[in-house]
Amino acid sequence: MMHAPLVGPYLLGRHNALAGRGMYLSVVDRKKFRAEAQSVYENILPDPASRLLTWTWPRWIPLDESARGLARFEWLERELRKSKLPTLLVWGREDEVFDYKTFATRFKELLPHAEGPELVTGRHFLQEDSGEEIAGKINRFLDRIEGRLP
Repeated sequence: MMHAPLVGPYLLGRHNALAGRGMYLSVVDRKKFRAEAQSVYENILPDPASRLLTWTWPRWIPLDESARGLARFEWLERELRKSKLPTLLVWGREDEVFDYKTFATRFKELLPHAEGPELVTGRHFLQEDSGEEIAGKINRFLDRIEGRLP
């Protein structure tokens, strides 16, 4: 849907499909998400102009070698390879958009010094399913690296 020429911008821009149906489908505990968080996502971007980034950014993700955003992602990968910052990879086990076997492996290639991937319960918006668990992992990581930051 993100890459569909007319349907994507229409549904994402005019009907807030990302914050509405997209977010709902991208979490494991949908009942909890609907009750506790969905309205926040829907209300924070109340009109098409405020949602411009949510429907244009995903369209830059390259799907093949001819994609217009390919050069940007190649640049991003080159820059990531240069990074020496302490890094913790946290990934959602159930992420169907960027599955961990493919994408966490790729990040590990780009950032070989990174710890992880730490797998948590979650789909694409894993902070909604495992926010507390992720915060604990980040806190433990920061405790371990204290004093090693540049």
